[in-house]
Amino acid sequence: MTPVSVGIDVSKRQLVIAVDPTGEQWTSETTTAAIAMLVARLQPLRPRIIVLEATGGYERALVAAIAAADLPVAVINPRQARAFAQALGRTAKTDAIDAGILAAFGGRLEVTPRPVADPATQALAALMARRRQLLEMIGMERARLEHAPTTGRLTRELRRHIRWLERRVEDVDDEIGTSIAAHPTWRAQEELLRSVPGIGSTTARTLLAEVPELGRLDRRAIAALVGVAPMNCDSGEHRGQRHIWGGRASVRTALYMAALVASRHNARLRATYRQLRDRGKPAKVALVAIMRKLLTIVNAMLKHQTHWMQVASTPDSQAGRARAATV
Repeated sequence: MTPVSVGIDVSKRQLVIAVDPTGEQWTSETTTAAIAMLVARLQPLRPRIIVLEATGGYERALVAAIAAADLPVAVINPRQARAFAQALGRTAKTDAIDAGILAAFGGRLEVTPRPVADPATQALAALMARRRQLLEMIGMERARLEHAPTTGRLTRELRRHIRWLERRVEDVDDEIGTSIAAHPTWRAQEELLRSVPGIGSTTARTLLAEVPELGRLDRRAIAALVGVAPMNCDSGEHRGQRHIWGGRASVRTALYMAALVASRHNARLRATYRQLRDRGKPAKVALVAIMRKLLTIVNAMLKHQTHWMQVASTPDSQAGRARAATV
């Protein structure tokens, strides 16, 4: 049989399915029963890959059903699909066209299926996302409070709402802690992550929830996945600046704060940061390098189940030995 790839355009109420290279297309509803029928229809095709775009959550039930049927599935960034469509000269955009583009994307490019996060990890990621949303709302309410009258009903209302949101953050933190405590693997991984000077509970929990691939990929792949790998910008004799691009923004934010702390309080990474600054690197460039190094270290720690003291005590640098003596 000729290998086929399947593209599925996902919306709230409808799925559009396209098959490459046959050109077959059909639609489906997004109910549980309709998704089960769709998966049953896809199984005899034995697709090489099934490609979907990330849609902010509408694709999760479908991806879980496809993965449960042991079919290869990849969720790609919508920018990748749009760039591919433009390369083909397809400027028009409809659900049917998008499904065909996704099918062609899977048929013409090497798309690697990625393991789907289990329900527990998805639930943990949802709690971490809710925590970020609450913190954003607190920030907005505090900004409004700064411009509100010093007294009056509006000021009282803003202060009450801020206190309520802060309590909700505490409640969500408790839920996250309970979830991790009930999961032996997460509990052990969080202990390893928090052994690194600079990584606190928020960064550790963000990594557990939103980078389930940690410890399973090599250092280059994990850096590219998170979005801390520098991208070349060269042409001929021109050597442009390297920039990070794409990846998982929420993870980068957590890593940035961890790198900021580590550049001051982690002897090994502080020495690396100082070396970069002494070579004339801007502070932000040096911090991104620390983020990447930090991610590489924790990736290796989870892969080999190694504590920070063991990492820091390796004889690769005097700073590492000094840190091991004080931890």
